Amino acid sequence: MTITIEEVVQKIDDWQNKQIEIQEMTGGLTNKNFRVDADGQAFFVRIPGADTDLLAVDRDNEYHSSKAAADVGIGPKVLYHLPDHKVMILEFINGETMSVETLGAPGMPTRIAQSLKKLHAGARCLNEFNMFRLVEFYLGIVEKHQVRIPEDYRDRMSILSRIEAASQKKSLASVPCNNDLLAENYIDDGQKLWLIDYEYCGNNDPCFELGNTCQEQQYNEDQYAELCAAYFGDAQRHLLARMYLYSIMSDFGWTLWGAIQNKISQLDYDFWEYTVGRWERALGMLDSNEFSKWLEDAQRDD
Repeated sequence: MTITIEEVVQKIDDWQNKQIEIQEMTGGLTNKNFRVDADGQAFFVRIPGADTDLLAVDRDNEYHSSKAAADVGIGPKVLYHLPDHKVMILEFINGETMSVETLGAPGMPTRIAQSLKKLHAGARCLNEFNMFRLVEFYLGIVEKHQVRIPEDYRDRMSILSRIEAASQKKSLASVPCNNDLLAENYIDDGQKLWLIDYEYCGNNDPCFELGNTCQEQQYNEDQYAELCAAYFGDAQRHLLARMYLYSIMSDFGWTLWGAIQNKISQLDYDFWEYTVGRWERALGMLDSNEFSKWLEDAQRDD
């Protein structure tokens, strides 16, 4: 059984005989998150959700990657760790939790690139991250647990080999990536964009990180190009094409994630709506006039 926040508080020796205030935080799609104030000092407590192993979450890798992100000054410090319960307690970052709207403001793609370059220069993760292999893993979970997925999902699976072949033609050196940078995983303290939540951290092609976060923020062509140029120094065609192809893979993979969550999650959230939304967006890109061009451009030298 998952540990309760009250039980967590009792396990932290430094919090005993202090005035404790607990506030559950909204927004998490996998875990239960809390703000705990101990004699006025704020902490962030992350309690894992049930059956997250079915989502390919490695809590040891998450802990290692969270510390690595803190070491390069882009993630909150891990202050306490309860390994038997997979609970982490981190410093509380005072700032604005970002949204699709706020990350769409002028200059935000450049600020995102600055934060990503810091993360990617840090210590490597314990695990590799490959969305093509993760899709295969999730499909195994789907079969084993009889998870409902969009009816035409398997009909489109054959396209993945073409995307993978194109993306490997000019593959980049892997770097430690977050791999799950939805808008709410950015916090703006007025000086920099902090990156939080390292459940899916893994060494990966940086173009996946860029393409995934562009997809999460619903960026347009100009914003894709700004992020690419700010990160790489130039928005070259093959780099942009890789970002777009990985954006499709992001939706391919997280569609299955949403479907599995719809089956197992105890959170009050409409995961089927999430699943359908991701899948429809993937289909929109696959059926676009640009798709064949992205496959071609990803293999170019410019």
